[in-house]
Amino acid sequence: MSPPTTRPALGLRERKKIKLRRSAQREAFRLFAAQGYEDTTVEQIADAADISTSTFYRYFPTKEDVVLYDEYDPIVEHTVTGRDPDEPLVETIRAAVAALATAVEADRDQALERLKLTATVPALQARQGSEGRKALEFFIGLFSARSGRATDDYQLRVTAAAFTAAQLEAARRWADTGGTASLGGLMDDAVTFIEPLIAAL
Repeated sequence: MSPPTTRPALGLRERKKIKLRRSAQREAFRLFAAQGYEDTTVEQIADAADISTSTFYRYFPTKEDVVLYDEYDPIVEHTVTGRDPDEPLVETIRAAVAALATAVEADRDQALERLKLTATVPALQARQGSEGRKALEFFIGLFSARSGRATDDYQLRVTAAAFTAAQLEAARRWADTGGTASLGGLMDDAVTFIEPLIAAL
C-alpha cells in the first residue's frame, strides 16, 4: 500500500485564521447553550470572542455558518488521497469514516451540540440539506473515480446517496446516546449495512 501523503504545514496566517474561527465558534456554542440559538445575536458572539461584527462576517457569512463550520472535509479528503488507489473501494471508505469519527469524537462536546442544534433549529435544518448535498457530491466523485462509472450512473448515485444517508443516521444515533456509544463503531456498521451496494460498483 502506498504511504499516506503528508499534509503541508500551515503558515502563520492560516493558523491565526483557524484560531480565530475556533474561538468565535466556541463562544457561540457557549452562548447558544446559555440563552438559546434564536436569542443569541451575532453582535453578542463577536463581543464574547473579542472581535468586531465585520470580522465575524468575514469568517462566517451568517449565524448558521458558525454552527455548521467544521474542519472535517480535509481529513476525509486527505485520508482518501493517501490510500492505495487499487485497494477495494469499501476499504478506502472504512478508512475515511474511521478518520472522520476520530476527529469528531476528539471534539465531542461541540460536535454533540452541533447535532442537537441542527436537529431542532429550522434555519439550520434548511442549511444542513445543502451541506449534505456537498457530501453526497464528494462521494459520488470518489465512487466514480474508483469504479470507472460515470458520475451520472444511476446505480452509483443511489449507492452514494445510501452511504451518505447511512452515515448521517450513524451520527444521529451517536447523538441520541449522548456520545456514549462509539461513533467509529456506528459509522463502520453503517458501511457494513450497505457494503453489497458499494462492492457491486
